[in-house]
Amino acid sequence: MRPMLRDSPYPMLPIEDAQRIIGEHTRLIDSEEIDCCAMLPTAPDGRVLAEDVYATETIPDVPKAAVDGYALQVADNTNERRVLAEIAAGMEQSPVVEPGTAVRIMTGAPIPQGADAVIMVEDTEERAGLLHVQRMVQQGQNIHVVGQDVAHGALVLACGTSLGAAEVGLLATIGRTRIAVARRPRVAVLSTGDEVREPDLPREVGGIRDSNRYALLAAVREAGGEAISLGIARDDEQAQRQAILRGLEQADVLLTSGGVSMGTRDLIKPLLSELGTVHFGRVLFKPGKPTTFATVQDTLVFGLPGYPVSSLVSFEVFVRPALRRMQGAIYPDRPRVQVTLCDTIKAAPDRPEYQRVIVRWEEGQLVAQSTGAQGSSRLLSLRAANALLLVPSGGQVYQAGDRLEALLVGSLVPS
Repeated sequence: MRPMLRDSPYPMLPIEDAQRIIGEHTRLIDSEEIDCCAMLPTAPDGRVLAEDVYATETIPDVPKAAVDGYALQVADNTNERRVLAEIAAGMEQSPVVEPGTAVRIMTGAPIPQGADAVIMVEDTEERAGLLHVQRMVQQGQNIHVVGQDVAHGALVLACGTSLGAAEVGLLATIGRTRIAVARRPRVAVLSTGDEVREPDLPREVGGIRDSNRYALLAAVREAGGEAISLGIARDDEQAQRQAILRGLEQADVLLTSGGVSMGTRDLIKPLLSELGTVHFGRVLFKPGKPTTFATVQDTLVFGLPGYPVSSLVSFEVFVRPALRRMQGAIYPDRPRVQVTLCDTIKAAPDRPEYQRVIVRWEEGQLVAQSTGAQGSSRLLSLRAANALLLVPSGGQVYQAGDRLEALLVGSLVPS
């Protein structure tokens, strides 16, 4: 058993300094080739492109009808036009449109030779094979011109783009089915503590169920990582060392939960000091002051606090951006927005705080409502929260109507 420390050997780093240090040790991960048409939905941010994608053809390759209607010549002032034929998308042959004629055309069909506009079917009447125009169109109206959607040689998707539904559809449109993407970073997650039990096992008096590991595994997957569970390591130096070594063998990133404070059974920091380099062991923020960052050779290691809220907030602030940077994401950080407070918020006297709030659009502005008591152990404060409110230190009381910055971690709630 290690002695209980009275003073931490680690200085208290500002949030920005801690993020900078992590960034200095974060490297791009290698890439792999996948079939984008077989890609299943995974993380909200999707896989990240590891190459620039250029169009090798022009889309559309010929002028096409943008609506269902009739292709005709605008300069033709004939009252009645003979309908020559009907053409649909995919048809290659069609008659030539001349004065006094028109062709019935479906959306996506090639514009026949001689025609210079398409009139919507709603603005016409057809009787006995004759077209009667009720409202004339302008030249070029309702026609998709060559290259309107994609120009040959254009940059379609940039390296670092996160692939969502629209991006996958665009790749299919230009015929790129095989693409290079960043490999998913392998992230091992370890819980520590004699009191921690699997969620489906009986809980002894004073024990806790392991919510942290499962929440972190889910958060890793949402950030685009491949999550690896290392289970629970009891408060024993050898057991935790072996668990850490097992994680280092398998993963690009190792997350531990618990054991980073100053008690006699807080073993993570000393173990990481022996195995690698601890770059910081405390951060000036709340919740999550004892958050630790180390490297063991090329593996990033984050020692996260044992309190459930502290663990997840620390993940959002420090771990998730690193995982997105490893994948080369253009925008690795969550968006920040200005919000108007709905509640009275009291700042902590000594540390900036990330308070859990629900942000919604209301009367032309973003408003933030507190999720209630903000204790580090109260996981309910994260339920339904879609943002972390950045409350500066100093003990100031912010009133309803005041404005602060918030980190959006989820979708906006409807008003």
